[in-house]
Amino acid sequence: MLDQQTGVMTTPDEALVALACGGNLAAREELFRRHFAVAYRVAHRLLGHEQDALDALQDGFLKAVSHLPEFDGRSGFRTWLLRVVTNAALDVGRRRRRRVSVSLDQTGPASSGPTADQLEAAATDPSAGLERSDLRAQLDLALDQLTPSIRATFVLFAEAELSYKEIADCQNVPIGTVMSRIHYARQKLQAKLRELDVMT
Repeated sequence: MLDQQTGVMTTPDEALVALACGGNLAAREELFRRHFAVAYRVAHRLLGHEQDALDALQDGFLKAVSHLPEFDGRSGFRTWLLRVVTNAALDVGRRRRRRVSVSLDQTGPASSGPTADQLEAAATDPSAGLERSDLRAQLDLALDQLTPSIRATFVLFAEAELSYKEIADCQNVPIGTVMSRIHYARQKLQAKLRELDVMT
């Protein structure tokens, strides 16, 4: 299949799954490389700490590899993988108290760096980067106030950019539950951010 943005031939995930299940290590590696960045962002946002996120990612990827033949194609591979990684992150979170870590680079190892617009904004207003860092720290504190299931739903929506249907498939819940969780999360996050803003 030809990628319209890059003009490079890409193999669909489902074809790579079939090849990987047949023992093709390159196909398996490509599958997980392709989805590493989004899986890392989800794990990091759920756990708030880089090492915990990497531990969850390792656990999730190992589980996904061992259960790859069970992938039935009812949802996309990315959705299936994010379900496995989310569950692994929730397991890590239960084993360890969620730690909030504030760093200057909140996007983790998969970051492609700042965009031209961000660099221009930072050059014009040096405080812009600090404001974004402060906002990210406040958002992490607000996310901490959500239950694990609501936080996971919101993170899959905001970080992984999954559709309501994909999140419902990922979490094995009705779409209505996804919609109500996201609505609740938005209300709680807005209230918490307003509260934090008043306190500063």
